[in-house]
Amino acid sequence: MSRLQGVAGRDPRAGFRAESRGGSTSVPQGLLKAARKSGQLNLSGRNLSEVPQCVWRINVDIPEEANQNLSFSAAERWWEQTDLTKLIISNNKLQSLTDDLRLLPALTVLDIHDNQLTSLPSAIRELENLQKLNVSHNKLKMLPEEITNLKNLKGLYLQHNELTCIPEGFEQLSNLEDLDLSSNHLTTVPASFSYLSSLLRLNLSGNQLKSLPAEISRMKRLKHLDCNSNLLETVPPELAGMESLELLYLQRNKLRFLPEFPSCRHLKELHVGENQIEMLGAEHLKHLNSILVLDLKDNKLKSVPDEITLLQSLERLDLSNNDISSLPCSLGNLHLKFLALGGNPLRTIRREIINKGTQEVLKYLRSKIKDDGPSQSGAVPETAMTLPSESRVNVHTIITLKILDYSDKQATLIPDEVFDAVKSNIVTSVNFSKNLLCEIPKRVVELKEMVSDINLSFNKLSFISLELCMLQKLTFLDLRNNFLNSLPEEMESLIRLQTINLSFNRFKMLPEVLYHIPTLENILISNNQVGSVDAQKMKMMENLTTLDLQNNDLLQIPPELGNCVNLRTLLLDGNPFRVPRAAILMKGTAAILEYLRDRIPT
Repeated sequence: MSRLQGVAGRDPRAGFRAESRGGSTSVPQGLLKAARKSGQLNLSGRNLSEVPQCVWRINVDIPEEANQNLSFSAAERWWEQTDLTKLIISNNKLQSLTDDLRLLPALTVLDIHDNQLTSLPSAIRELENLQKLNVSHNKLKMLPEEITNLKNLKGLYLQHNELTCIPEGFEQLSNLEDLDLSSNHLTTVPASFSYLSSLLRLNLSGNQLKSLPAEISRMKRLKHLDCNSNLLETVPPELAGMESLELLYLQRNKLRFLPEFPSCRHLKELHVGENQIEMLGAEHLKHLNSILVLDLKDNKLKSVPDEITLLQSLERLDLSNNDISSLPCSLGNLHLKFLALGGNPLRTIRREIINKGTQEVLKYLRSKIKDDGPSQSGAVPETAMTLPSESRVNVHTIITLKILDYSDKQATLIPDEVFDAVKSNIVTSVNFSKNLLCEIPKRVVELKEMVSDINLSFNKLSFISLELCMLQKLTFLDLRNNFLNSLPEEMESLIRLQTINLSFNRFKMLPEVLYHIPTLENILISNNQVGSVDAQKMKMMENLTTLDLQNNDLLQIPPELGNCVNLRTLLLDGNPFRVPRAAILMKGTAAILEYLRDRIPT
């Protein structure tokens, strides 16, 4: 009876709607009660102009219901409540925060984005456990020096404010991994930023930077650097020494030259569109061995060098809106998925070919390599050899492009004359695709000291010979459209392999040896019969960024796959599993991984 008497005369909905007490907006008692259990409180989008006192004092004051004559079950004992660790008050009308913030010292996440804050209270220094602070989309003109006291901070999001400078001592945030300062009014970046030794992602886009400090190169873990939409005229040459850098955005600046990147061996994407770059030379390309995306649109380029074929991993190339009148035919030998050429005064390729898309353009350029061969005259020239099969080895391609090409011949073996044609020249790429090979030519081992790229796709290979496993400089291996169902464990010796394409074969499981090649970044194994993957072993593959498992026989996706946080592309369409649902798959890799992580058994 005491419980009934205690609530008699009260509105039964009172615990679940906002009340007004003492002239300040309160929050539903039901939310506060749930927050005491979970340690999380979400007040986003409630039109709040100030944070109610009951929120600041949630771990200090006795709950309202405790003042009534109520009996508590074991699950509701307020004195056993959880300290608030996550507070979300985004998308409101807050103009300031009070020093009462110090009453929530256990906070690890504070999200106050999309308000009208012009400053942060000095009491923020008390939140020593804070790991994520989101104050984006406010009106901050400066940061309090006390923010440098947040030694456990990992994510700091300050984009879309009015900041003009960074406080002294900012480098003390030694655990910071993700820092977003985009869309502010910064004119300089402190050299002391170099001491942010844990930083993985730095976004400086949309500011007024005219230069970057050379010291930025000391950020040895930095993977993602975004400097889009600034006033940069040059990039410090020290930037080229950032070995961990994977994504570099320099669009919409005033660059006249493309930087050289001798040490950026992991660079995957380089975006330098909408600048004033006039020349692209071999020195700019020769070190971009791992590049997947190269964006050069809206510049002043007049030509593309033959050395573009050094970029054997390149998948997307945007050359639109430049002054390019012709393209090297060797461009056709790249494995491009996307090539943009619009807005150039091209004279050597008809418009209808360009309009047919990337693959038709590449096919046309490849055909010109053959058509332009000098053997059309009566005599056999120096730059070509006539083989017994009446096919030719283009020695010019070997000498100038370092490519040994004997593809699309429907040959059951590679003639010795092909390997003989190499002589003392250096060959970095081998293309034996579109033949009828049942085994890998043994003489390929002769190229083990130089070859980094081999294309054996569209053959009849049912096994991989040990000769291939001796090519320890191999970074790209294309084995698409063969009859393979296993890979030898000796492939573990391919200690530089970054990309392997096994699509359209007969694999029933992900080959065990792949888990033991730590350099692998891209595994393409779509259109097989793969029924399972080992998520625990895959988590150890720290460099893996792309995993294509489309059109296989996966009945379930292990939730632990969500822990593979380095994956940027995870493709799962065309498998018979029921979850994740198609709606989740359509949201992209990040959403899939988050969905899987949420389902890992605790």
